Amino acid sequence: MKKKIDPTLFDLCLGILLYGIVFQAVLLCFSRKPAYSFGLWIGVLLAIAGAVHMWWSIDKGMDQAAKQAAKTVGTNNLIRYFTLVIVMLVLIYTDFANPIFTFCGYMGMKVSAYLNPWLGRIRSKIIKI
Repeated sequence: MKKKIDPTLFDLCLGILLYGIVFQAVLLCFSRKPAYSFGLWIGVLLAIAGAVHMWWSIDKGMDQAAKQAAKTVGTNNLIRYFTLVIVMLVLIYTDFANPIFTFCGYMGMKVSAYLNPWLGRIRSKIIKI
């Protein structure tokens, strides 16, 4: 049985991706350092993975009793934050990507959350999910 994509999650991921594209365009106007772009897209991918993981953990928590759900969702929040901290520490100690732009890319989740109602209206006119 095919399960439909959650429209809110789709809008959130779409907003994160659009944020990354716009941020990359602005970034290219000021600097062409590859480490900045790598950092940005690592952050965007972390934001999308974090949004999907957040949706999964909340969906899983909804099927449990209140006390167990709070424990499950809290544990999954810690997993997300520790993953972000570990990635940031690796980027700080290597010169592969810029950790500041990784953080900027991760903040795409916040920007997308604020734009979600607007993106949802536009998406519902174009794509029926």
